[in-house]
Amino acid sequence: MIFEHFALNVENPVGMANWYVDNLQMKVVKNLDKPPHTHFLADTTGRVIMELYNNPAAKIPDHNSAHLLEFHFAFMTANAEELKNKLIAAGAKLEENLKLDDGSHLATLRDPFGLCVQLCQRTNPMMKI
Repeated sequence: MIFEHFALNVENPVGMANWYVDNLQMKVVKNLDKPPHTHFLADTTGRVIMELYNNPAAKIPDHNSAHLLEFHFAFMTANAEELKNKLIAAGAKLEENLKLDDGSHLATLRDPFGLCVQLCQRTNPMMKI
């Protein structure tokens, strides 16, 4: 089995997709220009990882009130400090900034749409690219 994507019902899928493209190097690989405005986003490896849409048939979770441990997704980065500052300048809010004993840096921010995003600069990365 290969993980294809996870889906989120959000208030503004178009704006959110644009923010992730502009600020986290995501790429829109498929989208609908009419409701529910579905957008599939891939990371820099080309894998589809996130589906965003606005479907009134289901409740839109209140991501702003969720604790970062309830839900977050993470991006591997070579420079968490630099990317953290870039995202803050683009409207994200810092939730947690951890520097671990092994030298890893984990910064968790809340994007302008309320979702928590973790930036992982690990001394020993969990993935190879």
